[in-house]
Amino acid sequence: MAKKTIAVLFGGQSSEHEISCLSAVTIVNAIDTSVYNVVMIGITREGHWLLTDSTEAIKNGTWKNGSVHAVISPDAVRKEIICMERTGTRSIPVDVVFPVLHGLKGEDGTVQGLLELAGLPYIGCGVIASALGMDKLYTKIVVERLGIAQAAYLPVMKSQLSDMEAVTAGIEGRLSYPVFVKPSNAGSSKGISKAHNKKELQEALWKASEHDGKLLVEETIIGRELECAVLGGRAPEASGIGEILTAAEFYDYDSKYHDTASRTVIHPELPEGKAEEIRQAAVRIFKALDGYGLSRVDFFLEQNTNRVIFNEINTLPGFTGISMYPMLWNAKGMDISTIVAKQIALAYERRG
Repeated sequence: MAKKTIAVLFGGQSSEHEISCLSAVTIVNAIDTSVYNVVMIGITREGHWLLTDSTEAIKNGTWKNGSVHAVISPDAVRKEIICMERTGTRSIPVDVVFPVLHGLKGEDGTVQGLLELAGLPYIGCGVIASALGMDKLYTKIVVERLGIAQAAYLPVMKSQLSDMEAVTAGIEGRLSYPVFVKPSNAGSSKGISKAHNKKELQEALWKASEHDGKLLVEETIIGRELECAVLGGRAPEASGIGEILTAAEFYDYDSKYHDTASRTVIHPELPEGKAEEIRQAAVRIFKALDGYGLSRVDFFLEQNTNRVIFNEINTLPGFTGISMYPMLWNAKGMDISTIVAKQIALAYERRG
């Protein structure tokens, strides 16, 4: 049988550009090249789509110097990558797409919408789940309907910050310090701050507003940070549980990717029944958001009460060397090549 072509999209315009590149290298190296020709398309921070031919170029960043622009056509009949070279234009037929894009303009339903227009099978959640999962506020609204516990929260619009005194007074009237302030749409803990007083709260609101026009202020939950991986289509399954032991006050971007003292634990000891409660909640949330393919769902186990409290969902989790999603499935005997193969099969299954 002739090889099929899989396009791997990476990079992107979000604050998680660097992590996307690392994830893409892992995924490209896991694709079975006896079955697939791999076409790698990097998206620069400015939004240029560039063809590259090696994972080394992704690792060292030289792909950004490429001269061949390559975009996926929305034409559902042609199903092609259009390459624009100095000598002219050529097309590459494409069979399936793996959008290894984290954050805005990639994980939020935008690229998924393009792939729906193109009629191409693609890995991961669809438009609705991607958009809802990226937006922390709307995720919370959906989860509220499930009756699953989550932190108390207040939404704040960037436009409201022109009257900062009124905003902070409203927050202080509903929530006690310390509070977390987050952009509603951002990943890898970008733009998140913990505020212990009014001054820090105001600084945190401005910081979060640099990443999104919609902000979320949440009560602080004191407890263990636990994560669960979900994989599957119409009958998704949950992995075991992983625990984050962060060296920082909270698991922000630097502690995730730059602080070697932060670490993860697979199969942590938990009170009886709590692992299964988390696994069931993860699948329920995944289904409620119309998830498909893969997601990582994060929880707290509250100190003293042992309540399971939902934190957030990541619809395209990282695939770096320290990412929890592949580690959780590896603990159940599924290596990265198997995960990738299953995701590709699920992409075709959704189109079938």
